[in-house]
Amino acid sequence: MKLLVTGGAGYVGSVCAAVLIEGGHDVTVIDNFSTGNREAVPAGARLVEGDVRDTAEGVLAEGGFEGVVHFAARSLVGESMDKPEEYWRHNVVTTLALLDAMRAHGVGNLVFSSTAATYGEPETVPITEDMPTAPTNPYGATKLAIDYAISSYAAAHGLAATSLRYFNVAGAYGSIGENREIETHLIPLVLQVALGHRDKIYMFGDDWPTKDGTPVRDYIHIRDLADAHVLALESNTPGEHRIYNLGSGDGYSVREVIEMCREVTGHPIPAEVAPRRAGDPAVLIASSAKIKEELGWNPARTDLGTIVRDAWDFTGRLGDRAHSAARR
Repeated sequence: MKLLVTGGAGYVGSVCAAVLIEGGHDVTVIDNFSTGNREAVPAGARLVEGDVRDTAEGVLAEGGFEGVVHFAARSLVGESMDKPEEYWRHNVVTTLALLDAMRAHGVGNLVFSSTAATYGEPETVPITEDMPTAPTNPYGATKLAIDYAISSYAAAHGLAATSLRYFNVAGAYGSIGENREIETHLIPLVLQVALGHRDKIYMFGDDWPTKDGTPVRDYIHIRDLADAHVLALESNTPGEHRIYNLGSGDGYSVREVIEMCREVTGHPIPAEVAPRRAGDPAVLIASSAKIKEELGWNPARTDLGTIVRDAWDFTGRLGDRAHSAARR
């Protein structure tokens, strides 16, 4: 298929673009590099630099496109609380422009990068797709608004669409991994301590009602995530908007993640308990039974050790490149 991948220079978008190319698809990437990395755009992808709102219309007007995989978005929870206007503009307004461009040029197949933040703080786990959505921040609210918009376009205009709600994505695929200017995810933060870029890692509370007192989260390997996008893209049905959770179904505590990082890296990784953060749930685990049953998705890299080792290999390559650049 001839495909447009928005945000294809970001962590998730670039891995998915690479996997699509490996599968024989013709991929065009749009990215403005506000958060993405130019070197992450996979070889074989055509790159269009710019904002999706300004460039998608012209790209799709070229004709021949058969699908869109939409990753481009602002995605920092804390920032969304401080700058909600940017999230509504960059996430919702941009996606509406993309949907209209798709409709104008007869592109009726969409996979949307959504988030578990649409559920807010669930009362029970594992989280299933039929549970109430009650986002607690503008980031999650904008993603939920887009899901509603996609549903209405599917019903009114025959759009074939799938929204994939991620939990905690981690790991690396080949030369592509997490490399953000502002990092908020636990595994890369812990690995930064191992590299000496941070003095310690903070555990926000050790008195949670969990197996060791620290919060428990569901981690999904980036390559397993990419496989789900391919399955969704190739099975979308006109007039239908499907929503699937993506997670491993297993939970690991903050202490367990830190201990695994110590084991993999061979570094002591100092950790310190800090006060709980407001709004943090004790446990977030996804049920991915629906996508497994309906699409045959079978995540093969759910082991925490595999996820951390892949992330550490990538982090080491980043360090080597930085060292070489400093020597030059």
